[in-house]
Amino acid sequence: MAVWVVVVVVVCILQWSAVSVNGATDQADAAALGVMYSSLNSPSQLTGWSSSGGDPCGQSWKGITCSGPAVTEIKLSGLQLSGSMGYQLQTLTSLTNLDISNNNLGNQIPYGLPPNLQRLNLAGNGFNGAIPYSISLMTTLKYLNISHNQLQGQLGDIFGQLSALTTLDLSFNSLTGNLPQGFSSLSSVTSIYLQSNQFTGTIDVLANLPLDNLNVANNQFSGWIPGQLKSINNLKTDGNSWSSGPAPPPPPFTPPPRRANRNHKSGDNNGQSEANGGGGKSGIGGGGVAGIVISILVVGAVVAFFLMKRRSKKKSSDIEKLDHDRPFTPLASNEVKEMKSMHTSSETTTKTFETSASKSLRPPPIERLKSFDEEEFSNKPVVVKKPNTAPISSTIYSIADLQMATASFSIENLIGEGSIGRVYRAQFDDGKVLAVKKIDSSALPNQSSGDFLEVVSNISRLHHPNVTELVGYCSEYGQHLLVYEFHKNGSLHDFLHLEDEYSKPLTWNTRVKIALGTARALEYLHEVCSPSVVHKNFKSANILLDVELNPHLSDCGLASFVQNADHQGLDINTGSGYSAPEVAMSGQYTLKSDVYSFGVVMLELLTGRKPFDSTRSRSEQSLVRWATPQLHDIDALDKMVDPALKGLYPAKSLSRFADVVALCVQPEPEFRPPMSEVVQALVRLVQRANMSKRTVGDERRSDDPDAQDDMF
Repeated sequence: MAVWVVVVVVVCILQWSAVSVNGATDQADAAALGVMYSSLNSPSQLTGWSSSGGDPCGQSWKGITCSGPAVTEIKLSGLQLSGSMGYQLQTLTSLTNLDISNNNLGNQIPYGLPPNLQRLNLAGNGFNGAIPYSISLMTTLKYLNISHNQLQGQLGDIFGQLSALTTLDLSFNSLTGNLPQGFSSLSSVTSIYLQSNQFTGTIDVLANLPLDNLNVANNQFSGWIPGQLKSINNLKTDGNSWSSGPAPPPPPFTPPPRRANRNHKSGDNNGQSEANGGGGKSGIGGGGVAGIVISILVVGAVVAFFLMKRRSKKKSSDIEKLDHDRPFTPLASNEVKEMKSMHTSSETTTKTFETSASKSLRPPPIERLKSFDEEEFSNKPVVVKKPNTAPISSTIYSIADLQMATASFSIENLIGEGSIGRVYRAQFDDGKVLAVKKIDSSALPNQSSGDFLEVVSNISRLHHPNVTELVGYCSEYGQHLLVYEFHKNGSLHDFLHLEDEYSKPLTWNTRVKIALGTARALEYLHEVCSPSVVHKNFKSANILLDVELNPHLSDCGLASFVQNADHQGLDINTGSGYSAPEVAMSGQYTLKSDVYSFGVVMLELLTGRKPFDSTRSRSEQSLVRWATPQLHDIDALDKMVDPALKGLYPAKSLSRFADVVALCVQPEPEFRPPMSEVVQALVRLVQRANMSKRTVGDERRSDDPDAQDDMF
């Protein structure tokens, strides 16, 4: 019997060892942490970690907690980590707690974060840029802390679906603008910390939240502090420009906002019966209230009937065009959720990555996606355009300021010339360098300063890590100028096509990073903004590269509002090679024509060739016509690749990249994929390709600052 017991024990030990060798951790989770370790520069303080072949759950990696084979917690606070968090975090679908606070990660918060988090702490890392929109999809999130960073710009309306959130800390950043309306949907929040930012406007949107702690000190808030907030346990409001005197009364027939009483159940109406029951004293009785309500409903129904009758006389095509006259704003989270449910992907890996607009989003039918400046649109005399009263958060510059910064717009400071004006480098007295786009007067011949300000207001609402940020504007003496952030590495076009003894050729990893970043920018414009923004002038010259070669798409939201046909970025007759076939035929731009132009830029990245090159033989002048027949031929594809890569690329990655190109440049627009699906295809490409080991070039990556492991 004893012998059998020993045998059983040995077998169990061997089985346990086999499990350990094969790995107790889900493969996707282990791979994501391996990428994270490499992206953090393989720090020695992360004991047990490895970049490949590791087993986080079976080997007890520092800061990692598992439940079965799934990684559920990552706690790496205060370990002096540097680098970045990697680009595969979204595959950690079981992760509920991510705490990587008080390190030195800097740069931007990763676009794709674990989708099912309950706690997220990124405080004290020096992050800059904007808060990623993927947070808007984390409906299980209870605790969010992004304080003590360098976040900038206006908050997007990404909080509408975060009803489980109890603590929100955005303090000690440089966030600007009004508080988003989505704050009013934070029905569970008890603590909000917004101190030491540059928020403006009122805090009325916080009035009815069940708060115990609120700190809005040291901002630029104005108006009155709502009475409901004055009774919460811990309130700090100093350092703002509050209005003095009594607050204005609410509008007629509008009951004052009432703070929820958490000491009573929602069904308890004792207080109400005391207030209204009394002895029938002054005030409107129940019957009077009912009469008023019925009267309002009847009047409303009559007005609605006549409005609907009048509207029914309009042609449906006119109504579709009118949709595009609305100023574009990011979709509310519930709208994103509704759009998301319209399309189900057949891929089993859809849960591995969530973006601001899910990969399952489909754009509206093509016929609804005409440009803002159709001919028919300008011929409707009955349409009265609503003035845009939304405040502009961007800085106002004077002509004198910009003349000083650009040396009177000297030729030495000219850095580019676009379809509607020239772009100049501007250096200000405080050392800040920005880019100034001086719009040609002929581009806005019939527009007033008010129209220009509406354009500025709309562009200033575009906030995305891969979209060039509008910093300010100038409208004086008939001059119209836009001031953008400056990217010292210039455009992708220059990197690919201009000889420069100081610049190195782009590595394959960097080219994939640029493709994915610009795809995300277009996805944001097409599927997050409402109504969708058609870029119309997507080309490599409008993709700017920062010091780390991250892409930033410029001229976003601009072409759609410029109504002079000579200044719309049209390249029908210029032979530039970016226009989709249907644009050349009809002159109409749609989301799908942007997708085609994106495919052309991917071909530029793949081949290093210009979209149209008159110096080549006739059969090779058009890049799309020459390359398309060869995209599925492995041998031909090998010969097409940019010689500057010197063969240093993964063959499978190249083939998958070519597959995405082929989808985007199809001649029939209805067969081209929406940008959300393009993003997902590129993300899967990155996940499947172990770029750090498949090429000799990547083995040299440590000596090449341009070839970065952390691509996204």
